[in-house]
Amino acid sequence: QVQLAESGGGLVQPGGSLRLSCAASGRTYSNFAMGWFRQAPGKEREFVAAVSSSGGTTNYADDLKGRFTISRDNAKNTVYLQMNSLKPEDTAVYYCAARPSTYKASTYSRESAYDYWGQGTQVTVSS
Repeated sequence: QVQLAESGGGLVQPGGSLRLSCAASGRTYSNFAMGWFRQAPGKEREFVAAVSSSGGTTNYADDLKGRFTISRDNAKNTVYLQMNSLKPEDTAVYYCAARPSTYKASTYSRESAYDYWGQGTQVTVSS
């Protein structure tokens, strides 16, 4: 089992920045690839970003490239999502998720490819 706990959400003005954190506990964190997803009100959950177990490979939703950055610190068992130039349409609950690094790498954007999920953290972008 892997337990995930997100933090860092909140209210931010358009154009502002936030950094989300996701702390992992349980099984060996460095054996897991990590992802961030989000779910806006009335919409389905969607892929945001993913990082490999080593941190050497990252992937992003096409429309978020350049504004969002995913990273991880395996010494701290934590994955981060740096969000810049935030827009009202970024308002959502953000979830981190974990999957064994042995899973097929090309499935990084699929919810079904992740075994463990956090409870989510609310991000609201509004003036």
